[in-house]
Amino acid sequence: MVNEHKPGWAGKTILHEAQMDSTNEEAKRAGNAGADHGTVYRADVQSAGKGRRGRSWYSHEAGNLYFSILLRPAISPDKASMLTLVMAYAVAGAIREYIGLPAQIKWPNDIVVNDKKVCGILCEMKLDGTRLDYCVAGVGVNVGKQEFAEEIRSMATSLEEQLGGPIDREGLLQAILGRFERGYEEFLHCEDLSFLREEYNEWLANLNRQVRVLEPQGAYEGMSKGITSTGELLVECPDGQVQKVYAGEVSVRGLYGYV
Repeated sequence: MVNEHKPGWAGKTILHEAQMDSTNEEAKRAGNAGADHGTVYRADVQSAGKGRRGRSWYSHEAGNLYFSILLRPAISPDKASMLTLVMAYAVAGAIREYIGLPAQIKWPNDIVVNDKKVCGILCEMKLDGTRLDYCVAGVGVNVGKQEFAEEIRSMATSLEEQLGGPIDREGLLQAILGRFERGYEEFLHCEDLSFLREEYNEWLANLNRQVRVLEPQGAYEGMSKGITSTGELLVECPDGQVQKVYAGEVSVRGLYGYV
């Protein structure tokens, strides 16, 4: 196990409650009220957890790790989406180092272990005119053994189930925050993901796998070839052309029931 993170700014203040509607919503309320950069909002249970595209995030089980961090980066809004990948890189790295499980990243915002989801990440931002006011990075990690709802049972797992033993949530949180703080500082220096691209691609569950890209204008299939330095997924189509995927759902053969 790695040494626990000694808070610099990430998690220097952690507001922890037994229940919140959503840690992201709590962080956004605090952001609107002028709360400090780096403040973490954590709940044992969420009554209205959220995922991407307005989906609900099942988070009624205690024993898991639900938190959001409030960020005030001095970057242009078009770069904010890269923070999702910085957080995914931090979570995967923390699970690998602190727990010893072979965590991988399913681009852009899920962490998987043995092809099953253990974590989802949701980043949101608020603009003040054309200026970025703040970002919120929310993380939900399935830590404890649990009975998943039938509709997600085949695609979800927990860290304790995969490890076969108990996990210290406090230590895991500090490991994530430590890696995120370092990654965030590198990101602000580079203003891109060049510093993590090589290792991120090594951990990419999608890499060199057949993917189906679902976008508003239609769907297509190809071979995932990793991410660019600005976070787009490269997909090589059957005709040899390489598409950059900026947004949309990416389904991966062998993951989440897609065969």
